[in-house]
Amino acid sequence: MLHKDVLIRLCDARTLLRETSEGRRSIRQIARDTGMSLFHFIRLYKAVFGETPKQCQLVARLEHAKHLLMATDFPVTDISLDAGFAS
Repeated sequence: MLHKDVLIRLCDARTLLRETSEGRRSIRQIARDTGMSLFHFIRLYKAVFGETPKQCQLVARLEHAKHLLMATDFPVTDISLDAGFAS
């Protein structure tokens, strides 16, 4: 069973992973901020949330792009760049 403090840090990390703003951090940086090695962070994150941190980031970026596509008239290229995709 995980310690309550570890669960809180993982939840905080999940919030950071879902950030779609320009200043989003890498998974390595977030793992470091939680006080864990990258490998340990990924392993615990997947055990708790059922997805890897990278999958969490990707889903958040896709949801952000989907929202912008439905709610704005921005060009698709601008939306993909805003969501963090190269193309």
